[in-house]
Amino acid sequence: MVRLLGTFGASPALLSDQDRVQLDEQGYLPLPGLLDPEAVRAVVRRFDELVTAEGDQAGLEAHREAGTDRLANLVDKDPVFDLCWNNPRQLSAIAHVLGWQPEKVFSLNGRSALPGRGHQGLHVDWPGAVAPGEYQITNSIWMLDDFTPENGATRVVPGSHRWGQVPGDALADPAAPHPDQVLVTGTAGTCVVFNSHLWHGGTLNRTDAPRRAIHAAFVRRDQQQQTVFADYMHDSTYQRLTPEQRYLLAV
Repeated sequence: MVRLLGTFGASPALLSDQDRVQLDEQGYLPLPGLLDPEAVRAVVRRFDELVTAEGDQAGLEAHREAGTDRLANLVDKDPVFDLCWNNPRQLSAIAHVLGWQPEKVFSLNGRSALPGRGHQGLHVDWPGAVAPGEYQITNSIWMLDDFTPENGATRVVPGSHRWGQVPGDALADPAAPHPDQVLVTGTAGTCVVFNSHLWHGGTLNRTDAPRRAIHAAFVRRDQQQQTVFADYMHDSTYQRLTPEQRYLLAV
């Protein structure tokens, strides 16, 4: 896997010792500035166009959620979204969580928390608990707007990926504040890679503007994808992809 991801520029050497400790112990790693302002504007423009064009069909390839605008299968919808699953620092951090074992893209989705909405219960992105080190999935959040305490920034419970529990079994009310939670805030263009067994969830958007993000998740290669890209992919998309990109998408 090191060799294949190396074609994207990914390498264990792109992570510092501090980065690795942060991922291992806290379960998440902010990577500021991976998208420059011009790239952010381009992704936001296409994001908003798709939300309008797809209307009530948006997100059907993966997941729908009340109080949000959801998008899915973004690989097939514009090359601009390749920025959100081909970045070498992002891929290096994801591979570290998965032990540099064979992997594939689980999903490439968009989520926009709408004004007055967007709060989620703490959850994980896997059906049940896993033992520390047996991680099956990891995710990355690309901030398309600044994430602030007011607009629905993601909350995480640091270290919870190592507890061998899921919030639904351990908490009386996963929607309630957790005493150990922290808000992951940052500026647009930041990518936050996080172990998907980490307890996390969106918070309430108390502003009058949407809070947009792209979620790029990766899973061990022997596990199922949320979006089976081969079932949706247009031939024009397949033809523009490199062999290495096709491998990661399992198409």
